Amino acid sequence: MNRSLAALSLFVALVLALINTQALAQDQTIVVASTTSTQDSGLFGYLLPIVKQKTGIEVKVLAQGTGQALDTARRGDADVVFVHAKSAEEKFLAEGFGVKRYPVMYNDFVVVGPKDDPAGVKGKDVVTALQAIKTKGAQFVSRGDRSGTHIAELKLWKAAGIDIAKDHGPWYKEIGQGMGAALNMASASNSYVLSDRGTWLAFKNRGDLTVLVEGDKRLFNQYGVMLVNPAKHPSVKKEAGQRFIDWLISAEGQSAIAGFKINGQQLFYPNANDPGA
Repeated sequence: MNRSLAALSLFVALVLALINTQALAQDQTIVVASTTSTQDSGLFGYLLPIVKQKTGIEVKVLAQGTGQALDTARRGDADVVFVHAKSAEEKFLAEGFGVKRYPVMYNDFVVVGPKDDPAGVKGKDVVTALQAIKTKGAQFVSRGDRSGTHIAELKLWKAAGIDIAKDHGPWYKEIGQGMGAALNMASASNSYVLSDRGTWLAFKNRGDLTVLVEGDKRLFNQYGVMLVNPAKHPSVKKEAGQRFIDWLISAEGQSAIAGFKINGQQLFYPNANDPGA
């Protein structure tokens, strides 16, 4: 009888240990709602194994446009949100859905288009370039997906004095998809498109496309990260989520981001120490 009890006790202890191990593993797995640009550029493929090695955290990424990623976080379907539209991020915080916004890194947007440049935009500032595209009715692909890139594009049309919602024509194609899909469509149709530089550098199906407009300060592209507010959604894994954020903005994390290159070209520039970013 004593042996039976001992065996039963050992079995129960093993089962509890297994349950605790599985629970601990689940606690170390977080969901990050992020942008298609961080996914399509290859950044996450490079970065997440390092995160796992350094912190023990397993990250599952939901790659969406920034607007969709923020909505996912609003529903409590993510622990962390990592996006690139500062005004939308600040609104998310003001609504109480995020705890704090941390700047992480930046790159820039570029206007990509056919090498023969039918609208004659090469070397011009981005506002003049968009005005020329509109005037000549040159083909333009818009993501149209409420992403950070789409938000930036709409601001640039506005800066160019163009109400694109009213003034667009058949030359303007909204596709409601991510950056990779927009570049693929632009390549297939020899169209202009606004792209983040990271995804462009990683993009292989370029066809006749090339960078035509770059370097304008209005093309600056900042990324920020936020923990979803556990007061709104108690299921948020706040400890693991915050540890992921803390690593991203640490010297080690920032160095890892700076080390991500394609063909020797750096895709993102860390700036967690810039309070105005």
